[in-house]
Amino acid sequence: MTGYETTIGLEVHVQLHLASKLFAPSEYAAGGEPNTRVSVVELGLPGVLPVLNGEALNLAMRAGLALDGIINHRIHFDRKNYFYPDLPKGYQISQYDEPLCKGGRVPLGDGRFGRLERIHLEEDAGKTTHTEGGSLVDLNRAGAALIEIVGEPDLHSPEDAHAFLVNLKQILQYCGVSECDMEKGLLRCDANVSVRPAGQEELGTKVEIKNLNSFKMVQRSLEYEERRQRAVLANGGTVRQETRLWNEQKGESAVMRTKESADDYRYFPDPDLPPLTITPEEIEEVRAAMPELPSARHARFLSDYGLPEYDVEVLLHDHQVADYFEAVARCCGDAKSASNWVMGEVLRTLNDRGAAIRDFIIPAERLAGLISAQAGGKVSRNAARQVFEHLLEHDIDADGAIAALGLQQVSDADELRNIIQGVIDANPQAVEDFRSGKEKALHSLQGQTMKATKGKANPRMVQDLLRTLLA
Repeated sequence: MTGYETTIGLEVHVQLHLASKLFAPSEYAAGGEPNTRVSVVELGLPGVLPVLNGEALNLAMRAGLALDGIINHRIHFDRKNYFYPDLPKGYQISQYDEPLCKGGRVPLGDGRFGRLERIHLEEDAGKTTHTEGGSLVDLNRAGAALIEIVGEPDLHSPEDAHAFLVNLKQILQYCGVSECDMEKGLLRCDANVSVRPAGQEELGTKVEIKNLNSFKMVQRSLEYEERRQRAVLANGGTVRQETRLWNEQKGESAVMRTKESADDYRYFPDPDLPPLTITPEEIEEVRAAMPELPSARHARFLSDYGLPEYDVEVLLHDHQVADYFEAVARCCGDAKSASNWVMGEVLRTLNDRGAAIRDFIIPAERLAGLISAQAGGKVSRNAARQVFEHLLEHDIDADGAIAALGLQQVSDADELRNIIQGVIDANPQAVEDFRSGKEKALHSLQGQTMKATKGKANPRMVQDLLRTLLA
């Protein structure tokens, strides 16, 4: 359906990588037995006071700097008031008019960016699970440290929204702000979408979509909502401002509630938390401690390792995969071979086993040893794959695995010459065919040699010696 323009803004909640909560020293980690990681602070019991986790502030500033935002020198916390079972205090400590960071941007690819309005710190609420027997509340994550990243209405396609989230996640993981595991609820996204006739200056009516548990789900829900709103407008209807829940099984959204405004939350400064001043020196200290970001690593992989663009894109998709590759490349001194093995056998194994690189059983130095053994002629490429499979099941290095499997490649010239001469003597027709210009006959003789050595002969040496002896 033509004649309409879509506008999308994303709101992303990211749990910071911390062992304790935002305003209480209580231990925190995703999951766990329900309601076992809750303190009097999150419960809002009389007489308790919140104390800001300083490391949360540092990580939030790191996120702001990594995303090219401007850290505000004066910030304060506000109470966002609403009543829900997973919020025992009846309010959430957040930031309203003086957030930690203003502006910023997220790369979309092709030199384009999605702008950010702000990044602010806030505490998480608990989790409510609705069942046939009633609703269950788990307060373990209540009070966990979040940053909310609010995008400007800058995106104009579901594909750009997907790219925004993929690149945002990569940046936050690289700078150590969060693990961003959506399955654990460490990254959650709400999408705002509106449609307007092409050429109209005023934005259309905004609809918020919730219950989005993957980036692909965000894209699918936006595609559906884009179609729905365009159909409403094309039929002369009016789009209502509302919050809708996405149903992945049905592939459609349904109305949850009419959308609240900021006034409904009755924001006011939290009286228990005084305003904070962040000095330029403190900001620069955070900047100086910033880990290498994806864009810088991308450039370095191209220049220092000489890798093709495709390899770099694949390796950088997961910062832990990129770390593993670098460790392998440093140990074996052959970046391209390290890249081939990591992108090939390593990622295939992880995919087959549903595992992450941090759980991969072969240490980088062992894989590097296998790569060096193949490069040095100790083992053929096909035999190297067998060795790799052996390393997956045994606590042994590459040389030990080669010896245990009996796959030591035959590279002794005199030994190979004798074997090849025997093959030549036993195959006079193939010898005659080769000498008459039939190149395929050489492959037949090479195959016979490999068979005679049970696949252990060095293929390059076999071909060179065959040509010498047949000259």
